[in-house]
Formats: sequence, structure tokens, C-alpha cells
Amino acid sequence: MQNKPDIILSAADVATIERYIEKMPHANEQVLALEDELARAKVVKHQDLPSDVIAMGSRVTFRIAELNKEFSKTLCYPEQLANHEDGISIFAPVGSALIGLRVGQSIDWPLNGSVRHVEIIAVSPAPVAA
Repeated sequence: MQNKPDIILSAADVATIERYIEKMPHANEQVLALEDELARAKVVKHQDLPSDVIAMGSRVTFRIAELNKEFSKTLCYPEQLANHEDGISIFAPVGSALIGLRVGQSIDWPLNGSVRHVEIIAVSPAPVAA
């Protein structure tokens, strides 16, 4: 059975991600899984989002159990990847698994016909726009 913890998303992130999905010519496995996440998420105003929840722009340290390896990445939209040396797109396989999770949570996520166990170790909130 797959591990699907409760997730929290900001209404602004949900709206932006849905706009991206609407513009895509076809939905692959990752997009379908991301759509499922959006549908099951608790959606709150941005100011009500807890600081330890992964949102767009958050810096995340996570571990992929099957690889026994930790990664630190900034979750971003595709056009922002060039601005982040360590960026990971929300539409990348692991990127779509991260959104809405909190420190200490883990999720089982589909990847190329198999399932990866992704564990959240640390989250730094996105910088506030000036």
C-alpha cells in the first residue's frame, strides 16, 4: 500500500500549478500523480501555510530511501530553473512528490514504473518577495 500523508498547499500555488497543467499537451504519469495531490490537499491562504510545509520556492532537503542519498533542492516552476543552481521543477518526478509535505513526513511516489520512498528532512520557506 502506498504511503500518502496529509498535505497542505497554498491556494496561490494550486492555481498556478493548475494553469501550467492546463497548458500541457498531454498528461504523463507525473502530471497525473500531481493532479491527484492537488485534489486531495488541504488548501489554505498563503499566510496560513505553516513554515515547515514545502511550497513553491521552498528549499528542501530530502532523502530517497532506495538510493540511500540526500538531496537539497529549491522547488520551482520550469522557467525558474535557470535562476536556481539547485532547482527542481514541480513537474520533475521527485519535484511533484515534494509539494505540500512537512518535515518528518514521507511519501511513496511513482517513478518510471516503480515507486520511490521520499523522506523530508528539512524545509526553508521561500523568500518573501519585496
